[in-house]
Amino acid sequence: MNEVEKVTRQTVKNGGVLALLYFDIHTKTKELAQEIGAGFVQQLLQQQGVVYAVGEIDEPVKSEGTEALFSTSVQVKMLTRRFSHLAVVCMTFSPFTVEILQPDEIRLSLNEAHELLGTIGTATAEYKKFIVEKVRTPAEVRQYSQMLAMRVELGKRILGRKAGGEDAKKPSGEEAKK
Repeated sequence: MNEVEKVTRQTVKNGGVLALLYFDIHTKTKELAQEIGAGFVQQLLQQQGVVYAVGEIDEPVKSEGTEALFSTSVQVKMLTRRFSHLAVVCMTFSPFTVEILQPDEIRLSLNEAHELLGTIGTATAEYKKFIVEKVRTPAEVRQYSQMLAMRVELGKRILGRKAGGEDAKKPSGEEAKK
């Protein structure tokens, strides 16, 4: 058994995930598609929880149409320390498909499930904020910002309850009036 197999086996045994991820790249030149593909794999290697990532870049293909574009796909075999690390990579880089090679079953501790769901919620909120800021009027953006500030306050209260603070369980004066 070679070193990569040993690392893979040990990491998967300790909760890691080995997966194939497929990405697409579209550029104006064939050379740029190849360069971006190589740099992209390097960027994946720098993500938290990635043990290794090995990519294969397909030969770029020229599109037919008025504007010439070159497209290619990149297949990346990636080993992450935890499923949540793989999920964050997927949320950040949007592969068009993912195939989990190992393990045969994913089990999450409650703590890991909470962390993953929190990460998904945060990413979704960031996407919503970006979209709102691009398509709404300045007044609607201000209103949305107020709602986000209120969300932060609600989050603080919930964390206070979770920590067991009695005052956090009692509604504030404004809430008691509602």
